[in-house]
Amino acid sequence: MKAVRYERYGSSEVLRVEGVDRPTPGAGQVLVKVVGTTFNPVDAAIRAGYLQEVFPLDLPHVPGIDVAGTVAGLGNGVERFAMGDAVVGFLPMNAPGAAAEYVVAPAQVLTAAPKAVDLADAAALPSVGLTAWEALFEYAGLAAGQSLLVNGASGAVGGYAVQLAARAGAVVTATAGPSHADRMRGYGAARIVDHTATTLAEAGVGTFDVVLNLVTTSPAETAELVGLVADSGVLVSTTADADPDPSRAVRTARVFARSDADLLAELVALVDSGDLHIHIADRRPLAELPAVHAAAAEGRLSGKTVITV
Repeated sequence: MKAVRYERYGSSEVLRVEGVDRPTPGAGQVLVKVVGTTFNPVDAAIRAGYLQEVFPLDLPHVPGIDVAGTVAGLGNGVERFAMGDAVVGFLPMNAPGAAAEYVVAPAQVLTAAPKAVDLADAAALPSVGLTAWEALFEYAGLAAGQSLLVNGASGAVGGYAVQLAARAGAVVTATAGPSHADRMRGYGAARIVDHTATTLAEAGVGTFDVVLNLVTTSPAETAELVGLVADSGVLVSTTADADPDPSRAVRTARVFARSDADLLAELVALVDSGDLHIHIADRRPLAELPAVHAAAAEGRLSGKTVITV
């Protein structure tokens, strides 16, 4: 089968499209015929070797933590799925990934794919959808009536965060450029701050019960975000550690998303009911994954890129 993999840590140049043996599922595993995976910034960080202590790899490694596809084989003890079932999942960070024609996945990370979208596009849901949910409701404890700032709302996690927060009854302010403003309003954002024209400080946005930071920030910018948190509120970030402010009972948290098939099934149900929308910025074939990594390094990716297989 064809797969994209790398034999050493480094830049996007270490990625190669190669012919490799098709894997065989072991006990508790499912062989998935991949239809789609995605690019995630963490893929690049792992490939570059920045996360070796957290996610050690057995090289060569196939990236791709999101998977959408059909069941092509069942290991011993797997009873939840049948051959041909359409599934999605958030794969273990350091296991062989889905940038390949086939991948072996633990059965417990998979759930039935949404029926309302193309199967390849469903790959854009697992890791970022779970990140958004967990950040808002598990880390931040967001509740109806609270105010929320989503800094970086137009990105892959941000789009889900705006939708899920608005659906939960929060009052959402989103930072987004003009090309994304209408989409953010459609998702339920009550206010849009055009980050291309003004800073949050200049916009006079006030304070929020919860601030969700999804963009890379300097220490000074991170501190400014903490300053936008109301007393007894929380800053949650996917990108940077932040110092809490005990004098105002402001706490901070860094998000580390986990795979949760039951929660993912709830998100799938929201997609199928029309209450959660999957936004795809681009679709690229498997052979172009190295180019996608290169584009990300140059800051030329916006939103979620699906890799079709």
